[in-house]
Amino acid sequence: MKKITTVLFDLDGTLLPMDQEVFVKAYFGSLAKKLAPHGYDPQTLIAGIWEGIAAMVKNDGSKTAEEAFWASFATRFGAEVRKDEPLFDEYYRNEFSTVQQSCGFAPAAAEVIAYLKGRGFRLALLTNPIFPAVATEARIRWAGLNKADFELVTTYENSRFCKPNPAYYAEALEKLGCAPEECLMVGNDATEDLAAATLGISVFLLTNDLINKKEADISAVPKGDYEDLLAYLKNI
Repeated sequence: MKKITTVLFDLDGTLLPMDQEVFVKAYFGSLAKKLAPHGYDPQTLIAGIWEGIAAMVKNDGSKTAEEAFWASFATRFGAEVRKDEPLFDEYYRNEFSTVQQSCGFAPAAAEVIAYLKGRGFRLALLTNPIFPAVATEARIRWAGLNKADFELVTTYENSRFCKPNPAYYAEALEKLGCAPEECLMVGNDATEDLAAATLGISVFLLTNDLINKKEADISAVPKGDYEDLLAYLKNI
């Protein structure tokens, strides 16, 4: 195995156990409840957010994911929509905390991070940057971790690409100043996280909340639960 110096982690479904459908339902429900009194029809709001997510995923790097989201959102709600950004911020700082109930908790996640830090590995959190930093930092806390555990945390403010675009990984590696061969990506999505392999990044798929919508052949990919991951890491 190549000399791995840096371990890149996904968050949702990896360090933070979750059923994505359950999480999305809880998230959209609480956000719609927050914004309904401010004139946002729940169904229209949710449609607008999905469109914004699609715009971020398709973003060509000419703007940040944040700019791509709000440009899309404005096509549905008007150019003045960003005046409501403080409302979204307020939601993420307050009501978003109720969504934690839809997620699990894995003490082993913090054990893995502590083990790697103890061995001197560099750590980065490569969660798909479709959320603002305030929401990502909340989910990091839900996982029993701290933002300071990671050299880089990707959010919609600091990223110009999203998973599964290989350019997302290239951008992160450029910020970290490391080569693909030095990195291991740990994630749970056979499409989004395995995309890192196209750059030459090693990948370990965590199977606790495995997502493989395209039914990709992952037989040759190192994978398993947290215990298997720890065993794999000890052999690096």
